[in-house]
Amino acid sequence: QVQLVESGGGLVQAGGSLRLSCAASGRTFSTYTVAWFRQAPGKEREFLARITSSGINTVYADSVKGRFTISRDNAKNTMALQMNSLKPEDTAVYYCAAQRMGPSTYTYWGQGTQVTVSS
Repeated sequence: QVQLVESGGGLVQAGGSLRLSCAASGRTFSTYTVAWFRQAPGKEREFLARITSSGINTVYADSVKGRFTISRDNAKNTMALQMNSLKPEDTAVYYCAAQRMGPSTYTYWGQGTQVTVSS
């Protein structure tokens, strides 16, 4: 069993940066592919980025490629999402997820953290 807790959300001006963190419990976290998603009001959940268990391979959505960076530290059971050049359209609740079972299917999810980008 893995529990995920996000932190680092908040209010930022357009063009600014935020770093989201996700702390995981459980011994199996390091064996899972993990990812970040977001969901804006009235919209479907959107995949942002994922990283393999080793941390070597990453995949990004076109909407965030070049602006966001996913990383993980298996020794600390954490993952992060560095977000730069933020835009108002990045406003959403951000979720970390672990154990990829399909394109948007993950076994474990965090509770979410709000990111608001003002124009």
